[in-house]
Amino acid sequence: MEKGKGVECSVIIESLEQLCAPVFAESWDNVGLLAGRRDKEVGKICIALDATDGVIEEAAGNGADMLLTHHPLIFSSMKKVNTDDFIGRRLVKLIRNDISYYAMHTNFDVMGMADAAADEIRLKDRHVLSITYEDEIAKEGIGRYGRLPQIMTLEECASYIKEIFHLESVKIYGERDTAVECAAVSPGSGKSMIRPAIEAGAEVLITGDIEHHEGLDAMAQGLSIIDAGHYGLEKIFVPYMMEYIQREFPQITLFAAREKNPFWLI
Repeated sequence: MEKGKGVECSVIIESLEQLCAPVFAESWDNVGLLAGRRDKEVGKICIALDATDGVIEEAAGNGADMLLTHHPLIFSSMKKVNTDDFIGRRLVKLIRNDISYYAMHTNFDVMGMADAAADEIRLKDRHVLSITYEDEIAKEGIGRYGRLPQIMTLEECASYIKEIFHLESVKIYGERDTAVECAAVSPGSGKSMIRPAIEAGAEVLITGDIEHHEGLDAMAQGLSIIDAGHYGLEKIFVPYMMEYIQREFPQITLFAAREKNPFWLI
């Protein structure tokens, strides 16, 4: 097909759900087509981590027919959709601009994000960190653990993560000179991954959103932590999905929303 010729949204959704089926999402999650039309003809897609005001404005301003994000705009049930609150305003803007909005969250964490992050850090002999789905064929889940390319100190490992993910800073729990080789990686909020990482024998957990007491407790149990931030690791969603959709639907125009870490340090 020639560039610019549209594809029905339902066809794109079918492809996305072959990549990351909704069955792999956690029970509390909200994934799939959250707003808009399945029969919408899509010629341009905006891809982002979050459906913020700025992202939706950019999608509408650039004539996007579809918005694809990692984090869902709607988590809990809603009784009203109006412009009295920020989620309602965003949904109204999406619908008013005829933008079909699709989110792939923990199903992508299981079937895309974990291995993508493990690939980035060249993790060898990898295994699922926390199994969240199991059938007679396979076990799937959040995060991965395995061996780093080489033994390194915790400080060297932190610098390695900073360089790979293009981060200004990371937060480290543990002693600088601690030798690490067995690593666990879980992009996003990794609080619940501390116990699985310890049980897997990991020496360092690379994740985000670790709080003071959680970090102290992990250290007391022999686990170092590199907190690269929620955004810091999960931003790989955007290039991953751009590459996938470009390969599957080369006739569709894609663009990444202008996003940055939502907080800054002084």
